[in-house]
Amino acid sequence: MQRFEAKVIPFPPRPVPRPAPADVADLRFRTLVGEADWARLPVAVRARFGRHIGEGRSILYAGEVVECRMSRCGRLLAEALRPIGAPLPLSREAFVPASVSVTEDPASGGQFWTRIYGRPPSTSLRTSFPQVIRSAKRFRGPTGLEEYIGCGIGIALRVAVEDGALHFLSDHYFVRIGRLRLRLPALLTPGRMKVSHVDCGHGWFAFVLRLDHPWLGALVRQTALFRERVAAEEAL
Repeated sequence: MQRFEAKVIPFPPRPVPRPAPADVADLRFRTLVGEADWARLPVAVRARFGRHIGEGRSILYAGEVVECRMSRCGRLLAEALRPIGAPLPLSREAFVPASVSVTEDPASGGQFWTRIYGRPPSTSLRTSFPQVIRSAKRFRGPTGLEEYIGCGIGIALRVAVEDGALHFLSDHYFVRIGRLRLRLPALLTPGRMKVSHVDCGHGWFAFVLRLDHPWLGALVRQTALFRERVAAEEAL
């Protein structure tokens, strides 16, 4: 009777990307706000936005949503934007887990941002999957920074410093079709968006999202607290 022996074939080792040297700085956000305003930011904020991530690396921030308020129009807008990736929160639940990962995009010279919001346990048989929001920040356009949210739709952002916080303010909305970039009329946009990065000390910071419409008022108010989580191989 012929005997067979099982052979263990090892997988080839997966290359582990290494972080960029500590002395390599990312000057892109610093250039957008200018030297004077950059110097007004807390050291922790400058460290986060002046850090070179490095190709093949990601930075992970974890925490929780502590506040989420939406008007009726805000909820309708969030649902209407589902086909382009649901860029606004779909739930008003607070004290649910949240995370943000930032990954360098070497192809465009920008960054990929992925936000994940947990949901409370469902009382039905349907699984309550977390909401995933993806966007791409690219350092281009008339304001120097654009955020793409899906289906060619993007937001031109202005970066400002006020009260020790870093603010990303919507300048205008646009849609890109191939090489064509069309600016959307103000009447066809959801209003003024403001995303603030506020340092809270001890490694924590607040992510504050505000969306205001000139006629409908406050549509969305969301605040989440995060701190960086270090990967296991980097902690060794």
